[in-house]
Amino acid sequence: MSMVLFASVVRVEDGLPLSASTDYEQDKELLETKKHLKGLSKKLGQFPDRCTLKAGSYNVNFTSSLGVGYLMVCTSNYPNVLAFCFLDELQREFIVTYDRKRISSALRPYSFIEFDTFIQKTKQRYNSPRSLSTKINLADMQMEIKLRPPYQLSPEDLRAVNGYSAHVPSKYKGLAPSLMLEPVSLPGVVSCVLSVLCGGLNLLRGVHAIESVLQNDEEDFNYVIAFFLGTAACLYQVSDCLTLANARRLSPRRRPRSVSISSFCSAAYAKWSGAD
Repeated sequence: MSMVLFASVVRVEDGLPLSASTDYEQDKELLETKKHLKGLSKKLGQFPDRCTLKAGSYNVNFTSSLGVGYLMVCTSNYPNVLAFCFLDELQREFIVTYDRKRISSALRPYSFIEFDTFIQKTKQRYNSPRSLSTKINLADMQMEIKLRPPYQLSPEDLRAVNGYSAHVPSKYKGLAPSLMLEPVSLPGVVSCVLSVLCGGLNLLRGVHAIESVLQNDEEDFNYVIAFFLGTAACLYQVSDCLTLANARRLSPRRRPRSVSISSFCSAAYAKWSGAD
């Protein structure tokens, strides 16, 4: 039997439920469909103002206007025209009954629970289509749906709403935030500047060492290599700081390596200066 099973009114801005029909249905599939409805109600602003989601034996239909969303669950064989006429009637009555200021200032869930009475009466009417007297409205809605059909939501849309891609396993959900690169902090900037200065100083020492080797055949060319290695180490540190920032810190094995290179260069320079 085709029928309307559940309806609710929510605030689009934050998904706050304002009113809903009373329902004691314990069908497992229907309860699962209501979970979809609850998830959608929190993200109505991300979808067009008229949508349909097919969830097995049930459909979820909703419309949104003036910051308020109107959602309903019906059987899959319930006519779309009647479904959106039902939502349109809820919308018109809710707008007339409550002003926008009162809606935007609502703090508690179901602040307009008294609207449930109108939802229940309207649901009963639409569950008995023969009792409906608004044939002209049905014709108008049928034409409107034909000209502007509701957007068909898919399970992939639901996964996107929840913030996860449909093609990414759930075990990887928490990895992305920890891998995001962050801007270089003030200590990082200072470290980069000092590394550039040290690299420039080592480069200058290396050039002087080359001149000494050319002038004095007894000078050891290993000093030149040491200074240029120091320059390369400083440039590597700058590059690592700028490209990775706080997303990836140097491992303990790599830190001693940088220190050992700097120490080696300093010792080499001291020995070379003493030789002069």
